[in-house]
Amino acid sequence: MKRTVYGDDHAAYRDSVRQFLARYFEPRAEDVRADKALPRDFWLEAGKHDLLGLEVPAEYTGSDAGDYRFNAVLIEELAKVNAALASSVSIHCDVVAPYLVHLTTDEQKTRWLPGVCSGEMLTAIGMTEPGGGSDLAALKTTAVRDGGSWVLSGAKTFITNGYSADLVVIAARTSPEKKAKGITLFGVETSLPGFERGRKLDKVGQDEADTAELFLDNVRVTDADVIGELDHGFIHMMSFLPQERLGCAIANLAHAAQILDETVDYCRERKAFGQAIGTFQHNKFLIADLVTQIEVTQAYVDRCVEAHVAGDLTSVDAAKAKWWTADVQNRVIDHCVQLHGGYGYMNEYRVARAWRDARVSRIWAGSNEIMKELIGRDLGF
Repeated sequence: MKRTVYGDDHAAYRDSVRQFLARYFEPRAEDVRADKALPRDFWLEAGKHDLLGLEVPAEYTGSDAGDYRFNAVLIEELAKVNAALASSVSIHCDVVAPYLVHLTTDEQKTRWLPGVCSGEMLTAIGMTEPGGGSDLAALKTTAVRDGGSWVLSGAKTFITNGYSADLVVIAARTSPEKKAKGITLFGVETSLPGFERGRKLDKVGQDEADTAELFLDNVRVTDADVIGELDHGFIHMMSFLPQERLGCAIANLAHAAQILDETVDYCRERKAFGQAIGTFQHNKFLIADLVTQIEVTQAYVDRCVEAHVAGDLTSVDAAKAKWWTADVQNRVIDHCVQLHGGYGYMNEYRVARAWRDARVSRIWAGSNEIMKELIGRDLGF
């Protein structure tokens, strides 16, 4: 079914993103996988090609696109090439950037946004903590007032871009007695004394993504580093999570659709018992099922993109898109592995790496179980 959410400008942008990835990522994909991080020169080139500042106003050197569909196009093309690439880049320009654009002062914008756009200031967001998981309201990192400073102490884990980031948006508890209403966001530059990184985490998949533990040992910041309103951090996080979850949904589906396309090609070429394996009735019916799942899901995700552009996307609809696409992604790619047979279990085959990469999508940005809890509450349960 023809998609109608994008126009000619989006198609032109899609082509430019594809050309960029073909030149600056695909030839070095194996090196990135081995290093477990995107090299800084990749980020700098992405900045030069106007990929990192889509939501940033022009006065701070951003593209000021004013249309989330350009973000969606970027995420789709990244995910088609590599799921970890999509998660790393989207954290920087689709997750962190909105916090810096909408919640910061003019001074903070001037200090941080030009580097975000150029790739010279790589960003991450520090929400998740050891033992905390999806329960953001239970975080233990603290920020204690000390004269004209705030002293931050605590730990974060599973932080995408954490090992390389220059700026991390840290959620910390400033008023413990207020529980969820006592959390504040801080922009913490990683060069500050007391900020330490743990090892690059050894993950099951998403090898190319730089994922790390972060430790704050009496890190001193000032009021000039507070992002948004004091004690409103939880509210701020909740307000930006729908976009993050929509971005996940876009990436999940684009990733699965690309792997399925490649698997269909494989099933046309691979022969067994004297015929292409795609011509066996079981495989033919299975592929028909998978293609239908992708296209039907795409219609819902595209509708969510349109709603977000119009400012109408609800947190519940974003939750639906996030968990459903994660399930579809994992189900489709698992069948793709099966269709490849023994080759589908070999890391040299893209489908095997995609299978590993997909599994985390049911967990991050709020587990699928949390998404269902949000939907259930909205139904009055």
